[in-house]
Amino acid sequence: MAEIGELNKLKVVRKLDFGVYLDGGNLGEILLPRDYVPENCSVNDFIEVFIFFDSKDRIIATTDKPYAMVNEFAYLKVKSVTDVGAFLEWGLNKDLFVPFREQKKGMVAGKSYIVYIYLDTKSNRLAASERLDRFMDKGDVDYEEGELVKLLICFKTDLGYKAIINGSNWGVLYHNEIFGSVKIGQRLNGYIKKVREDNKIDLTLQKPGIEKVVDVYEKIIQKLIDSGGYLAVTDKTEAELIYELFGVSKKTYKKAVGALYKRRLITIEENGIKLIVTKE
Repeated sequence: MAEIGELNKLKVVRKLDFGVYLDGGNLGEILLPRDYVPENCSVNDFIEVFIFFDSKDRIIATTDKPYAMVNEFAYLKVKSVTDVGAFLEWGLNKDLFVPFREQKKGMVAGKSYIVYIYLDTKSNRLAASERLDRFMDKGDVDYEEGELVKLLICFKTDLGYKAIINGSNWGVLYHNEIFGSVKIGQRLNGYIKKVREDNKIDLTLQKPGIEKVVDVYEKIIQKLIDSGGYLAVTDKTEAELIYELFGVSKKTYKKAVGALYKRRLITIEENGIKLIVTKE
């Protein structure tokens, strides 16, 4: 069954001068315009296409892929604002519509916003909304502490940043858990630090526990090997540089260096660390 707003693999049923028609099942035959038809395409071939509505609200297919699909969150730029709403750039030749009722304070052309893409059941059109809470999972959360998750950074607050977890739940990434630059709209991996009794979730960018330290000292060894056995990094090095090199906090770096020193793999010099035994 073909789905609007998603990628579908559909069979070519008719080939004409202006394009090919695809078997859309419940949606009927769907036109893939000539500009998007692959070379040497034949009847009965299967083509992966994205299904959406053209400027006349007819169902149509394209081999272009949008920046996000239906039922997904995305950080998109406003291309224009009209008297009916805003239009977002999303990688297709038709922009994505945001009705005024789905905007918080009124969108501004040239600025980017976190939105949710949905299929409007009343108009049967693809649209986007800035009212994100409506599309979050309202049930009990089912995450374990230390679980690896995918984050979309959404808003900066006094505490840190609010992020969407796995496209389903809100979480908070506190300032003291951030050791590098984080930007609105950025997608990155994170970890569940704590799930509170009220289902609120604390996040961290650091791999928890001993696994994190082991992971870091393997990175330190590799960087020592790559740099000829010496790194000019000490416990006085700026935390920002340590994060840039190893992706961890200064505290975690010092733990990893201590573990390497105890295993007699490195010596700690006045201005850096030196490799004693290369990793086999």
